[in-house]
Amino acid sequence: MNSTEIFTMALGLSEPWTVSKIEFIDGEHSAKELHIWLSFPRGHRFKVGEAEATAYDTIDKTWRHLNFFEHLCYLHASVPRIKVGDHEISMVDVPWARKNSGFTLLFEAYSMLLIEREMPVNSVSRTVRETAPRIWRIFNHWVRKAVDKIDMFEVHRIGVDETSKRKGHNYITQFVDLDTRKTIFVTDGKDAGTFEAFRKALVEKKGKIENIEAISMDMSKSFISGALTHFPKAGIIFDKFHIFKALNEAVDTVRKLEHADARLLKGHRFTLLYNKKNLSEKKAMELETILLTYPTIGKAYGFKESFADIFNECTKDSVERLERWCKMVEEAAIKPMTDFVAMVRSHMFGIKNLFAMREVNNGILEGLNSQIQLAKKRARGFVNTENFKYMVYFVTGGLKLDYPHETL
Repeated sequence: MNSTEIFTMALGLSEPWTVSKIEFIDGEHSAKELHIWLSFPRGHRFKVGEAEATAYDTIDKTWRHLNFFEHLCYLHASVPRIKVGDHEISMVDVPWARKNSGFTLLFEAYSMLLIEREMPVNSVSRTVRETAPRIWRIFNHWVRKAVDKIDMFEVHRIGVDETSKRKGHNYITQFVDLDTRKTIFVTDGKDAGTFEAFRKALVEKKGKIENIEAISMDMSKSFISGALTHFPKAGIIFDKFHIFKALNEAVDTVRKLEHADARLLKGHRFTLLYNKKNLSEKKAMELETILLTYPTIGKAYGFKESFADIFNECTKDSVERLERWCKMVEEAAIKPMTDFVAMVRSHMFGIKNLFAMREVNNGILEGLNSQIQLAKKRARGFVNTENFKYMVYFVTGGLKLDYPHETL
């Protein structure tokens, strides 16, 4: 058995393709590269769809393949085109690469495998000695193919959240199926138009607008407008994470107002913001001292704790308890806290739904935040928002990627 026959078997080639030539040549950086030429016998009849014919002409193409030991490896072939009908000429598909790719399927599979093993794309590009933009194109192709297969027929309750590749830049909005805990749609921006884009995708992917029962989201005016316009029958639920974030900001503002003349408060921002049960014994004692020494902070902290009790217990009288809580805070007349109450009252419709639809687990969005941070880390160095969007799908979408996991 000669070398061309060995490489024909190693590449898993089948009729009509065989290895016709093999060369070791100097590469760009003096390292040897393996170049393999593939060919087919003259007169072979190829099929494209229903058409079958001999080659009309050929086009020379090159593909990067898996390394041969430490050497870069390239496949070369003159790919035939055949006549399809009277006027159309079509290129034959080759079994070792997808159309319009400069890589073999096995090279793409290896690159995807490295990414699935949680290697950042930039690290993959260094490992396989290929440019990052070309690896991103491989990644986006296979993720896009999986995203196209997402079926939204059974989607009833969704969570919506926005994020950005870095603070204040290039926002994207993520739509999550709260029942499957998977991201089902990602789009540019964080305005009301994101809901229009989701509505269009929902219909295209077999979902029904009237099936959307609940939408969990933050208190963004744009999100509220988008939800009311495009999903008028869905119940809007404001997720607890953003409500408590606003409350903590109010308590922290109270601390700052006291801090100018309060040496004891220095370094205790998070002492006041953490749940009391999560504090160490030392921190708990320091907290008690602060609350006794600064009555205004003590009141604000007490309101924070009682507010948390209402939401954590989530009973049938929670709305009444919340109304009483709002009146108590207003009577205390602590400006940052009364501002928070005004925000609560103006968003009461979505807060009431939080109690009424207790079965909707809107904590899922908060849980996905850690995965989004992983997506940012693995997409570090990405050039455009499109790459980031597909990485979010990849990390949080539970996608089944169908790149070849076996040899050709």
